[in-house]
Amino acid sequence: MNHLAPADALTATIRERLAAIERTHAVRILYACESGSRAWGFASPDSDYDVRFIYVRPRDEYLCIDLERRRDVIECPIEGVFDINGWDWRKALQLMCKGNPPLFEWLHSPLVYRAQPGFQAAMQTVIPRYYAPLSCAWHYLHMARGNDREYLQGDRVRLKKYLYVLRPLLAVNWLESGRGIVPMRFYTLVETLIPPGALRGAMDHLLQLKQGGEELAWGPRLPALNDWIEAELARLAHGPALAPVDHPGSKPLNALFRAWLPDDVAPHAS
Repeated sequence: MNHLAPADALTATIRERLAAIERTHAVRILYACESGSRAWGFASPDSDYDVRFIYVRPRDEYLCIDLERRRDVIECPIEGVFDINGWDWRKALQLMCKGNPPLFEWLHSPLVYRAQPGFQAAMQTVIPRYYAPLSCAWHYLHMARGNDREYLQGDRVRLKKYLYVLRPLLAVNWLESGRGIVPMRFYTLVETLIPPGALRGAMDHLLQLKQGGEELAWGPRLPALNDWIEAELARLAHGPALAPVDHPGSKPLNALFRAWLPDDVAPHAS
């Protein structure tokens, strides 16, 4: 079970903003977490707060003939270090039914800002049934290919982008080895999958620089990392070594959807 984020000034500000979203949009936030580099464990001191949430509207709003034309996201303007947006409960479960990897990451974030009592336990009953290793691995592989192509070619590269190629490639490795749901923390992946040596040392050093607040903008290629990335991308040229799993259908999610629909939405006490 994930723990709530620590009670510091910025966390309090995030919770106040979540309460304001509830009042403004007349919704109830079921769950809110950190989803970006802070959750992955390689944030620098000035990294943004990438807050993601799942919200629900009053029950009657889902019983409308124009439901499909109504917005199912709330997107707040980025203000300073705060990037906050969320998905409607129905949309979130539709995406779970499709095996959406970002949603599974949200639900396993180590930094949780809000969780209605019983919500996380309810989600954990369905996650193992809908987590699809093959589709998740393809998601991570596309991410790695795109970031490698965009940022790690040439003699000088965007150094911090190594982390955005290494983590998804390690995630594919994790899934191929049958270890289950990919952990959020980058170092958990490194420590589990990469034995001590030059490659592990290069990953550790890069992580320490990023966490220490180094700019990590442009710099010369890091051969140990590039060699491993190129070898992994070549190995995965035809896709991850995984087979599809049986899909449970939508019935369990329909029941879960109805169970968390409120008759109305009361303002949250911030």
